[in-house]
Amino acid sequence: MAGIIYYRPAFSVKCCPPQNDFLQCLSLHLPNKTGISSVVYTPNDASYLSILLSSVRSLRFRSASTPRPQVIVTPFEESQIQTTILCARENGMQIRIRSGGHDYEGLSYTSQVPFVVLDLFNFSEVAIDVDQKTAWVGAGAIIGQLYYRISQTSKTLAFPAGACPTVGVGGLFSGGGYGPMLRKFGLAADNIIDARIIDVNGRILDRKSMGEDLFWAIRGGGGSSFGVITAWKLKLVTVPETLTIFSVGRTIEQNATQLVHKWQYIAPNLDEDILLSISIGPVNSSGAAGGKTIQANFNSVYLGGVDKLLPLLEQSFPELGVRREDCTEVSWIQSALFFGGYSIQVSPEVVTSRNPEIRSTLPITRYYFKAKLDYVQEPISIKGFEGMWKLLLEREANMGELLVVPYGGKMKEISETALPFPHRAGNLYKIQQLAYWEESGAVASERSISWSRKLHDYMTPYVSISPRASYMNYRDLDLGVNNYNGGDGKTSTSYAQASVWGLKYFKNNFKRLVQIKTKVDPTNFFRNEQSIPSLYSKSSSKNN
Repeated sequence: MAGIIYYRPAFSVKCCPPQNDFLQCLSLHLPNKTGISSVVYTPNDASYLSILLSSVRSLRFRSASTPRPQVIVTPFEESQIQTTILCARENGMQIRIRSGGHDYEGLSYTSQVPFVVLDLFNFSEVAIDVDQKTAWVGAGAIIGQLYYRISQTSKTLAFPAGACPTVGVGGLFSGGGYGPMLRKFGLAADNIIDARIIDVNGRILDRKSMGEDLFWAIRGGGGSSFGVITAWKLKLVTVPETLTIFSVGRTIEQNATQLVHKWQYIAPNLDEDILLSISIGPVNSSGAAGGKTIQANFNSVYLGGVDKLLPLLEQSFPELGVRREDCTEVSWIQSALFFGGYSIQVSPEVVTSRNPEIRSTLPITRYYFKAKLDYVQEPISIKGFEGMWKLLLEREANMGELLVVPYGGKMKEISETALPFPHRAGNLYKIQQLAYWEESGAVASERSISWSRKLHDYMTPYVSISPRASYMNYRDLDLGVNNYNGGDGKTSTSYAQASVWGLKYFKNNFKRLVQIKTKVDPTNFFRNEQSIPSLYSKSSSKNN
């Protein structure tokens, strides 16, 4: 049977644990000018735990019971990454690559087998060429650092990436990366024009030397399956000096159900300069039965002034009743504050901090959470939404949420094979389902995760089928996982098994990703529970 080939060291008997051999290898090969103590941390080091937890964004993975790395490496230069790969290969250690630490299932810093975290937070430089409208950004930078640096060099340059400022660009870009400007400019990955990657053999490659196949794969297929990406070159986009934002909330008693139902027909077909998304969840209400109701918040950014926006909304969606006083004209960086959960009055510099003193209001940054995602291709009936409201009302106020983002515009113009990210034309919107909770412990966690699965099951008739599609950057291990491997090299995952989750993320692009992976990393060194599998070259055709 064809399957993943796990790396096995050439020697079978060792005098010491793999961790000690790995550290000895690093001490022999790391450049003398830096020294091992400045980039390598073990559980015996006083700063180990603070460095590990500094980028653990999901509270689910901050407990002492979460598997922790035997070693953390925080390189300053690419040669140190090359050495880390070499030593990990020689000593049978897995590598988990971390930039911002927002991985929904914690795969960038947890594993069930002996592993090393390669934390790239020192690779955070942003260099902008205003004349060429390009930027190089280190893979360990967070998107807030990128946004702020762009805003300090130009009032009309921007980049279409995510909303949460502390998300690392390494993971966001390599998985696709969508944000408030996706209807105008597409994904972050659609606007990447070069990259630097260190492959399994330690070679440092750019777009020309890696070839177009690998460059295609890392822009939406997950970079950590193929190597260690150290930097991205971006094509910046031009935006007006003035944008307009608004957030309008409506409860069930204020006709929210009918508004959400009609939104489906309107938002994907609006002018591409407008994003009109919705966040929906239970809120406290003294006037509602049970003391709670459902509120839908319609959140929008328009690439232009309010005088142009209001007539567009009056023509397309008068029922929403957006007024001039609901709208605020802002700069692009202020719109990033708005979608990042900050007041537009605070200094934009707040988005540059990995752990800001001013906390974002985004629930996903404040609570334990479990997320799932679906794509909607046909409008959902009012009855369908009412069933969702019933399930949301099982949650405490503000502890369940649907995040609904429309497609259309640029997204429907790009071929689903242009990048590994295939979810383009034919999708009206994506609907992320989130369960939040505050209480620690397995009981509270299982209760909320079970609820998220129940909601996901309910959604089945209303969302995409064959496959029921999902998005890799909202990773969900419920969709399927690669076989557990304890490092003995005997456990493999077939193409058919990996397809269970792979086709949901990548649809027919999954086959090409597997072919590229098998070519560039045949021993499947770069792997995790949902990494692209590498197949035995002689038998892979049987499973393709």
